[in-house]
Amino acid sequence: MTHHQQRFFSWFLSACLWLSPAAGLVPAASAQEARDAAPLRQALNRIDPERLMADVRRLSSEEFQGRQTGTPEDLSSAWWVAERWRTLGLLPLVPAPLRAGTPPEGTPVQDQALDQSFASLVQPWMMGTKAPVFSLPAPPTLQVIAGNLVTTAVAGPDYLPMLDSPSVDLQAPVSFVGYGISDPAQGYEEYQGLDVKGHVVVFLRGKPTWYERAVSHADKIRTAQSKGAVGSLTVTGPVMSPYEARRGVGTNPLAYYGSQDLTKEQTLPGAWASPALVESILHGTGREQPFSLQNVQEQIQQKRLPQSRQADAQLRLRWESTTGTGTLCNVVGIIEGKAPSLRHEAIVIGAHRDHFGRQGGLLFPGADDNASGTAVILEVARLFMESGAKPARSLVFVSFSGEEQGLWGSKLYVERPPRPLAQTKVMINIDHAGIGNGRLTVGVTGLDKSVAARAGEQAELADKLDLFGFFPGGDHVPFKEAGVPTVTVVSGGPHPHFHQPGDRIETINPEVLLSATRYVLALAWSLANQP
Repeated sequence: MTHHQQRFFSWFLSACLWLSPAAGLVPAASAQEARDAAPLRQALNRIDPERLMADVRRLSSEEFQGRQTGTPEDLSSAWWVAERWRTLGLLPLVPAPLRAGTPPEGTPVQDQALDQSFASLVQPWMMGTKAPVFSLPAPPTLQVIAGNLVTTAVAGPDYLPMLDSPSVDLQAPVSFVGYGISDPAQGYEEYQGLDVKGHVVVFLRGKPTWYERAVSHADKIRTAQSKGAVGSLTVTGPVMSPYEARRGVGTNPLAYYGSQDLTKEQTLPGAWASPALVESILHGTGREQPFSLQNVQEQIQQKRLPQSRQADAQLRLRWESTTGTGTLCNVVGIIEGKAPSLRHEAIVIGAHRDHFGRQGGLLFPGADDNASGTAVILEVARLFMESGAKPARSLVFVSFSGEEQGLWGSKLYVERPPRPLAQTKVMINIDHAGIGNGRLTVGVTGLDKSVAARAGEQAELADKLDLFGFFPGGDHVPFKEAGVPTVTVVSGGPHPHFHQPGDRIETINPEVLLSATRYVLALAWSLANQP
């Protein structure tokens, strides 16, 4: 074999190993990657754990009041992100100077007069739209009435009203309806023989593993309303689905928008309840022993028969809710690529900034979900800018709002992308990346998993990665639906404070946060520079 033949064979073998038709990107090491290895190692070594924790602490502090979409505090947090990116030198969404009515350059964010109206979003970092703001201004009441005994449940550990629940003041009987599924065409009817008119219905989150059709919370609410129910309680049972286990969610009550659609309000009053509260309500309805959610779930799973029943107790529900109007605000910062043939292509790196605000007298700080992910993208942007090694492709950093209300911010981006989606090679999404068991859960769609695995090796985290396919839920979903390959990064293991007031800075594990940042930096670096 001649010298030229050897060179050609080496090039051909390298190309065969690299090519990835799903995304037009390459999964194995190359000469270009080797040249980039040194600056990447330097950037990895410059990650600042104290800065990461300081950013999570700031975002989850009372200053931003839980960053509920559409509130002045969420807009204030958006200004804070925009100011960070401006200081680093990222380019804004629209290359135009600030116009009248916006805070002057250098003005401390906390001193700025913030306007909720969409008209105030005239500066170039923002993309926004109108959004409803659901609020429970006063502490709610939920009481269990069993004969002459009245037990008052505690908001937070025992239950949390749905955040878009209408106001309610009622006392009504209770019926348990399993998973709340009414599908006689498929031979499964959990309302059969049960009259729930005028009742509060209690149903389990999710569905049995053998039930093949999709069924959402909104579907269950519509079914309950059609049967005449006047209220609902949702509970996460102790028998978790594989997805629930992978997400690390527990069984505690969750803050949640029942409609999951900003254009709609939930029309049936409802709350999320703890298993202990539900079992106390249904205590006297066990067939041969006290009512057990685990037994009920196992019976439904094994026998495929409804376990519905009416309780002896009644429930008293009372709370007031309001609906206002605010501005959902994404913040976009761009690092232009340097390669003439690749700079028109984009890697989107995003994390949602919003959480649930202050509801019913409880503050939801959202440290893990998702001040942690926001801190990661802020640090990754800093490292790219300060490395001096400009990426070949352009990087688009996005701080989304509206994720908790049905992915509205990422849907807005996909509808009005600053860079064409056809030229967006990958979207990387980081969500609740601050606690867990020290491993990283990585979901990959439209891209060879070897790309994600290779980034783990570069970040020296190969033995801490758990690679999966599609990961349901999160701001990557609208991108996937639009045909853009996605990589989702979350910290693995339990997230016991998920969607609860206990999601505070004290629960964040700095080592977990550092690992997530190392991985996202290595992944973004690789994707931005691959031929």
